[in-house]
Amino acid sequence: MVRAAVLPAVSQPLIVTEIEIPAPGPGQVRVRLAAAGVCHSDLSLSNGTLRQPVPAVLGHEGAGTVIEVGEGVTAVAPGDRVVLNWAPSCGTCHFCALDEPWLCANAGAAATVPYAKLSADGSELYPGLGTAVFAEETVVPENAILPLPDGIPLTDAALLGCAVLTGYGAVHHAARVRAGESVAVFGVGGVGLSVLQSARIAGAGAVIAVDVSAAKEELARAAGATEFVLASTDSSSASDTAKRIRKLTGGYGADVAIECVGRADTIRTAWSSTRRGGRTTVVGIGGQDQQVTFTALELFYFGRTLSGCVYGNSDPARDLPVLAEHIRAGRLDLGAMVTERIGLDGIPAAFEAMTAGRGGRALVVFD
Repeated sequence: MVRAAVLPAVSQPLIVTEIEIPAPGPGQVRVRLAAAGVCHSDLSLSNGTLRQPVPAVLGHEGAGTVIEVGEGVTAVAPGDRVVLNWAPSCGTCHFCALDEPWLCANAGAAATVPYAKLSADGSELYPGLGTAVFAEETVVPENAILPLPDGIPLTDAALLGCAVLTGYGAVHHAARVRAGESVAVFGVGGVGLSVLQSARIAGAGAVIAVDVSAAKEELARAAGATEFVLASTDSSSASDTAKRIRKLTGGYGADVAIECVGRADTIRTAWSSTRRGGRTTVVGIGGQDQQVTFTALELFYFGRTLSGCVYGNSDPARDLPVLAEHIRAGRLDLGAMVTERIGLDGIPAAFEAMTAGRGGRALVVFD
């Protein structure tokens, strides 16, 4: 038996309880978690913004040590340090054939299959986003395992599973930030902090962090922001935020805006903050009720590019060694993104902090 944070039903409080995980079957790997990041996507799963069969053990950003492997597993062995990949590509679907593994049609398959049981009554449990890392141990398919390169602290490596791959990929793969370009980053949470560091790595010129919390300025500047804009929570003054960003960029607007919030008004402001011919990349996950509108004339006149970004448009197997090199060279600081280290019991409070816009990344650390 292991302890886990269980979501009994959508919009219900998490319950920390004991669960039973079976031995890994063919092609499966059992991992003892060292740490798990608390991501906004977990909150979206808990409140129904993203679909997830329940009851479920949430958590998708994790790292740990392999303790057992099933028949046929060759990629890892017991004792290996690994990062969990919540969106493993199948390699055979239409999108994988196009070399777009982040859009894999089968990446979410594991989340729909029960993987464990509640110790109390034997109820079947589903793995949140296929990984279920809000638990001391988990069992995942072999293709959801990424060997951790040497020289990376195992606990902080949990952030590589989502926030860092997403933020780095948003800058380098989706927005394709070039040296000297100005970048506006909306939302200074875990992913936003990764975007800021990645923009600095890309050699961006002005890096403007935008958030509704003044307390985020210190975090943002430490991550690489050269400017900080305090955004109003009043949507009617969104145009003022865009004007301030244009003023900071010679009156033109940012070459690139990266939105990490997933709100219609924030996406619209990011778009308006981008120069003519610039690029606006949306990383944040919003609900179906979040409608963004543009006029046909402005789409023509401004010539901007608006694009979505899934998992940083990353190929984790390709990108993880690159990220490891940045970490070892001191260009990427995983610890700087963590503002709180908690236990499983602290996850509900971390959800509340995210909802209120406080802090960076909360990290669940297991003994």
